Amino acid sequence: MQVLDRVELYHVAVPLPAPFAPSWIPGTIREKTTFTLVRFTTDDGVDGWSAFPAAGRERAGLGDPLASLFLGLDPTDLDLVSERIHIMAVGGSFNWWLEPAIWDINAKTAGLPLYEFLGGGADRLKLYASGGELKDPMARREEAEARFAEGFETMKVRVHDFDEAVDIEAITDVARHMDGRMKISVDCNQAFRLTQNGGAPLWSLDRAKRFADAAADAGLAWVEEPLWGEWHEAMAELTAYARVPIAGGELHLAGYAELERMVKLRSYAIYQPDAMWAGGVKQCLDVAKLCRAEGVRFTPHCWSTCYGFIVNAHVFAASGFAGEELYEYPLAPPGWVPEGRDGLFTEPMLHDRGWFAMPRKPGLGVEIDPDKLAHYGTCYFRASRREVHWMPEALARIG
Repeated sequence: MQVLDRVELYHVAVPLPAPFAPSWIPGTIREKTTFTLVRFTTDDGVDGWSAFPAAGRERAGLGDPLASLFLGLDPTDLDLVSERIHIMAVGGSFNWWLEPAIWDINAKTAGLPLYEFLGGGADRLKLYASGGELKDPMARREEAEARFAEGFETMKVRVHDFDEAVDIEAITDVARHMDGRMKISVDCNQAFRLTQNGGAPLWSLDRAKRFADAAADAGLAWVEEPLWGEWHEAMAELTAYARVPIAGGELHLAGYAELERMVKLRSYAIYQPDAMWAGGVKQCLDVAKLCRAEGVRFTPHCWSTCYGFIVNAHVFAASGFAGEELYEYPLAPPGWVPEGRDGLFTEPMLHDRGWFAMPRKPGLGVEIDPDKLAHYGTCYFRASRREVHWMPEALARIG
């Protein structure tokens, strides 16, 4: 029987080509994409990879739990893998991002791309361009024109102002400017608050209703995360009220259990769980099945790392919704572009006139460039079923 035999952890910091100011973290300028990278290897030499955002040493203590909880496991026992992730959560840390690395192993062992291993057949995904920064009206018009020229038919913009009139004018202006040539959607980023570097508005249900009215009048395709993520009943009231689809669900750490309740409540019209946060590949596919049974929409969120994009692409390609919905394509030039986000890979994951071709190689289908890993990455933990190696000198070098 194949078992997980070794594990390695890296901190990776890849420079972006230009500074990037994410709208959901006010006051933050990113000049690098930084993440924790995990590599599991089986006793017969099959490896699986995944990654999750990390500024520096916040996951420095992850190695010992990984070694004690995962090494020796049968990688095909995904229920036990999920149970071990729950055990880690009891200690205060959700790590659903680890689970896709095990799926990478299983699909490689089967010699299939992950989405085919999961029973999916969608080898091309139609995309929407997902902008990540706040912009003044003229810059936002220019952004929409650029994405339209590149072949995208839908673009998502961001709003995050304390003054609701500013947010309403932002969506109204760009929709009026594009005049039906391109669909516009909007992410309000109200489901969570990342205020470590700057203040952020907290919308009430009344404000969300007024914004939804304006979005419907402007003809927007959907409104994403207009309320705090734990307000399930309030979101259901908003969804029932709104004349525009309400979307969300990306960071619900309890996974299927919480999302099932939200689907049954009709908290959203479109559910967007991210496998790296909201339960892993298996639970997100279970959510997709539930969405189908309940007659609501499904398409994953994927803003995080190079692995966040490709893991959720496989989920979407296997979900049964790929022929009906659009998949998110993060794109915020000049800073957040595929060449920067995917800078660890042998080649970036590019779109072709608003379409993404799923990789044909086994597993997740992406390859790490070993020279880039050596240059941008620091291995700080390595363990096998026989021995454990911490690298304190490596940890000291991580910012």
